[in-house]
Amino acid sequence: MTNADMSTTAVERPAARGATTARRRRVAGLGALLAVLVVAAAASLAVGARALSPAEVWHGLFAAPESDQRLTEIRLIVQTVRVPRTVLAVVAGVALGVGGSLIQGYTRNPIADTGLLGVNAGASFAVVSVIAVFGFGDPFQYVWFAFLGAAVAGVVVFGLASIGRGAGNPLTLALAGQGTTVFLAAMTTAVALSDQKSLNALRFWNAGSVAGVGFEVIGPVTGFVAVGLVLALTLLPSLNLLNLGDDVARGLGVNIALSRTAGILAITLLAGAATAACGPIAFLGLMVAHVARSLTGPDYRWLVPYAGLLGALVLLVCDIVGRLVVRPGELDAGVVVALLGAPFFAALVWRGRFRSA
Repeated sequence: MTNADMSTTAVERPAARGATTARRRRVAGLGALLAVLVVAAAASLAVGARALSPAEVWHGLFAAPESDQRLTEIRLIVQTVRVPRTVLAVVAGVALGVGGSLIQGYTRNPIADTGLLGVNAGASFAVVSVIAVFGFGDPFQYVWFAFLGAAVAGVVVFGLASIGRGAGNPLTLALAGQGTTVFLAAMTTAVALSDQKSLNALRFWNAGSVAGVGFEVIGPVTGFVAVGLVLALTLLPSLNLLNLGDDVARGLGVNIALSRTAGILAITLLAGAATAACGPIAFLGLMVAHVARSLTGPDYRWLVPYAGLLGALVLLVCDIVGRLVVRPGELDAGVVVALLGAPFFAALVWRGRFRSA
């Protein structure tokens, strides 16, 4: 072995040890987040207008039906109210966290949120439209139209951003999303003001809540989120290369158009499904993407899983806080997230953290 080879090996060994240490630290961080999420889910089952002890929660989950009215009531509270909202908070939080990190990566815009693609505005417009036309009042009836509206809005935004001289430019995508959002918001207001039932439903739905939705909605929504997650995970290596610049990514063999199209599809599936089930929840994707980046660095293979777990944890904790602060009433989870997200956004501005995603 030559002196040059020995020098190279001496340099590589500390680098390899550093990479192994960083990988172990990130895996440990994921494990810690998962453990905290399990604790928060257990707290979600116990906290509410009626507090339940751990023994009562266990009974509500697993015990056989009882003739005792009190125990039957506990089973109903746990199984029909708290389990569905806990599951939905986790599913929607993961979807919005992953979607937020992806949209920041694909647009290279550190203040981008899933609403940038117009999915929130598209879902809102679809909800008020079908209520005004068909008179739907049950979330199970209009949630599918909300998902369709979110998906159509995402396709329209991506289509607008793919034509003209600025085609494929992240700035063009952001401008197309903002223009579509403003237009759909105006149309939503016009429809809602002309129909009292639509206006009432919009006021409730726009708050963003994980309560009142059953497994007949959560099951199919989870399926869409699962497809979006699988697609997102397959795109992470190419997303890392895209953030080096289009020219570098193209030189390394990335199909820019295909990667961006698949990325927008994944974001639309994730954000559209979560928004359809819960209503628009602002700032969540923005917040957790920044927190995840501060923990993992810019590698999206780690950033995205962290953002997903953080999104689930934050939405679940905000839902719990909303049940406690105005007892015996509740604040919707979307309201609590907004109250947390607005100062977070202001802090980003104050600290000058708007560097490239």
